[in-house]
Amino acid sequence: MEELKNYGHQHPLLMLNEEQLIGNGNGNGVVDCSRCGENVSAPCFSCVECCGFYLHKTCAEAPLELNHPFHRHHPLLLLQNPPYTSDTRCVCDFCDETCEKFIYHCSCGLDFHIKCALFTFNIAERNLKELEHVALEDPSFSSKNDGGNLGKCFVCWEPLAIYTYFSLDCGFNLHKKCAELPLKLNHLCHRKHPLVLQFNSERLSCKTCQVTQRRGFLYSCSPCKFAIHIECASPFPDIEDKSHQHQFTLFWRQIPFTCDACGTEGHHVANTCDTCSIMVHKKCISLPRIIQHAWHNHRVFHTYFIHKEYFESLNCIWCHEVVDTEHGSYFCADCNVIFHVNCALKEEMWYCIVSEENEDDKSLDIPVNSITEVLERNDAGEATVIEYFKHKHYLMLSDKIREHGDKFCDGCLLLISAKFYHCSRCDFFLHKSCAELPKMRFAPNHICEGTQFSGLKPFILTSDCMFKCESCWCISNGFSYKCNECGSHVCLRCITLQDAVKIPGHKHCLLFDYDYKGQCSACGADFDGTFGCKDCNFHLCLDCVLQPTKVRHKCDEHLLALTYDKINDYAKYHYCDICEEKRDPKHWFYYCKTCDTSAHVGCILGKYPFVKLGSTYNEGDHPHPLIFVKKFPYYPECVKCGEHCEDLSLECAEIGCKYIAHWEC
Repeated sequence: MEELKNYGHQHPLLMLNEEQLIGNGNGNGVVDCSRCGENVSAPCFSCVECCGFYLHKTCAEAPLELNHPFHRHHPLLLLQNPPYTSDTRCVCDFCDETCEKFIYHCSCGLDFHIKCALFTFNIAERNLKELEHVALEDPSFSSKNDGGNLGKCFVCWEPLAIYTYFSLDCGFNLHKKCAELPLKLNHLCHRKHPLVLQFNSERLSCKTCQVTQRRGFLYSCSPCKFAIHIECASPFPDIEDKSHQHQFTLFWRQIPFTCDACGTEGHHVANTCDTCSIMVHKKCISLPRIIQHAWHNHRVFHTYFIHKEYFESLNCIWCHEVVDTEHGSYFCADCNVIFHVNCALKEEMWYCIVSEENEDDKSLDIPVNSITEVLERNDAGEATVIEYFKHKHYLMLSDKIREHGDKFCDGCLLLISAKFYHCSRCDFFLHKSCAELPKMRFAPNHICEGTQFSGLKPFILTSDCMFKCESCWCISNGFSYKCNECGSHVCLRCITLQDAVKIPGHKHCLLFDYDYKGQCSACGADFDGTFGCKDCNFHLCLDCVLQPTKVRHKCDEHLLALTYDKINDYAKYHYCDICEEKRDPKHWFYYCKTCDTSAHVGCILGKYPFVKLGSTYNEGDHPHPLIFVKKFPYYPECVKCGEHCEDLSLECAEIGCKYIAHWEC
């Protein structure tokens, strides 16, 4: 047996063959290397004192200091533990996996597993004997190209599927061409000095594609702080891409240019289409032409130029900055809104690419009509008598609000207005717009918990249940759209809200500002993310955008209107007529012009403004049906807590049963 006194362990080490390893280990020869943490195979070293310390032969013979050809600035030092605090994750700069035990470390911030440092050293020294008996794999037949590190070359970090490659038992994948890269390169993009193949210890961005790649190798000139990725340094043929009908040709430039695909600045290298007279970044050649964004109802399309006369606003609906109509953007043909390219593709989890093959597939856009049959139409072609899939009787179209002025729409639970459908046999009303909503639609801003966005999920129109809207958090028993996968509900008010909204109290269109942190201009509450107008520094929270414009309340015989302006500047008028507390004149309130009644929004709406009184609740443990009520002017005691039922309560519909309880109880 060969004996070795080894760094990092107090006892001498002995070399073991396979038979000795099985007898010395746990009976089956499966033990882990105390340096790299992977399974040990013979020949290996073991502690003579049998204290459970094992080392691969390569790990045992690893030098304490390694002068690496791909990092000539400083030596790599072998350390027993990463030199960081316990809450800082140490990641290998070659394979991108966590380093937990012995590592090679450089003071400039590079860290490597022992096997990664030695493997890359052998690449530099052209000493890759382990590749001699490894068969090349054809990417078109490989089952390993499934994303993640399995689908990437560890040298250039481009997909394995581009070229033939090696897949080693040690877990490394690399293209055949990357194992044979020249150590120095004279390139026309940097004529002053040769470019040297090395680790990106200075975290330089590639001059061609502007991306900073921390892992793998690149070609770099350290004195000039110049770097270029391996793939970007390769000779470029004319490039074809499905998203553009012509070929792109590589063109080196001495001055910056504006990319016609994304509208941002480019440097050094451009890809040009002479037919269309456009110039784009390398990364923008393959921009997806159609995407489905998590924050928008419809598919959006990439275009190089837009006709501004078609758009009411040229502000990006994500960042609110103006989109340059002379360069690329994403637009929605259904509602005429625009994204900057970089805003639409900002976070990979918020969008998915729609296949070109499905471009003409309108299945996502065709709603399933909730009106199952039209029985009569008027001269204007409007359906005047219909069958509705959520009601057993015929519904008739009406615009006679005065006859039914106190009624609420059973769908959105707002007061009926304009044209509406009603049932002559029972107390059922629907706004015409609510009745025309489809049975199924897609809800933006929704990602099922624990999943990544892979396209908008279908939401199904439901009724006859209590739910909490996942957008506005209101409790309601109106209609909702329900996600079949996670069971989330969205109320009709929220799901029909557009990305750009207009409200009566402001002259400009409001866009949702995802980054805004501050106060709502209508209620004064602090919010993260609001609808805003950058021209007026005006911001509204979701609750205020959705406030009913007209309501009824027991404090006044007339309708109360949501009011955006100060009615009277005298301080004595700035009181709420319900709670008799002071009212901030800068905030919205409800007002009756006839009676000069004014009240806080919260005092008018209460805690449960979207629960229909008189409707039946069958989900509790009471043996009889329960009815939603608000008792006024007398307040009976709750059978659960003994307090008076002053707010939303449930009362038994059975004659003779005295059961009544707070909804919360």
